[in-house]
Amino acid sequence: MREGKLFPNCIVLRYLYYITDNMDQAERVIGQTKNWIKEVVVGCNFCPFAARELKMDSIHYQVEQSTKRNECLRAFVQECVRLDKEEAIATTLLIFPNAFLRWVDYLDMVARAEKLLRKNGYEGIYQVASFHPLYQFAGTLADDAANYTNRSMYPMLHVLREAQVEKSLLNYPHPEGIPDRNILFARERGMAFMKALRDSCLQDLK
Repeated sequence: MREGKLFPNCIVLRYLYYITDNMDQAERVIGQTKNWIKEVVVGCNFCPFAARELKMDSIHYQVEQSTKRNECLRAFVQECVRLDKEEAIATTLLIFPNAFLRWVDYLDMVARAEKLLRKNGYEGIYQVASFHPLYQFAGTLADDAANYTNRSMYPMLHVLREAQVEKSLLNYPHPEGIPDRNILFARERGMAFMKALRDSCLQDLK
């Protein structure tokens, strides 16, 4: 008599479809995010340091498909551990295509992620930058084109090495002017242009 039980074929097939769908979604999300970095972040020069990392392929993209906050926060800590171990990775984008769709929920998650940095001894080692489809700077209206400097296609956390950020800023003239320059650029282009540029990155890759 054989030990154990065989899974029914239908269960195996559903599992394989689930894995395949998740892999397909992750690949699509990463491709769209790369488009956004190339066309918006680098193309509009919102981050003068991004072009180098894009060219060197030193950005790690991680898709977390869970909708549960605690699982997403665990994924965030795991990315910090990844950066501990893999020095070739300059920075990580942790992307949440299925979670934190509401701006208020995303802000709560960011605050919790920053607390986890302190709790796990990462304060001063890593820092977090935030991007969201509905990003809104304090004191701005939702339809202010300036918000598109930080409006991505999906909610995400950008995990940066603080020492590398400080080094980059030292070698860049007047880095304190970058946010104001970005806001001016976006407002000069206008809401329709910035939204169309961002949304174009969602198109299927060829």
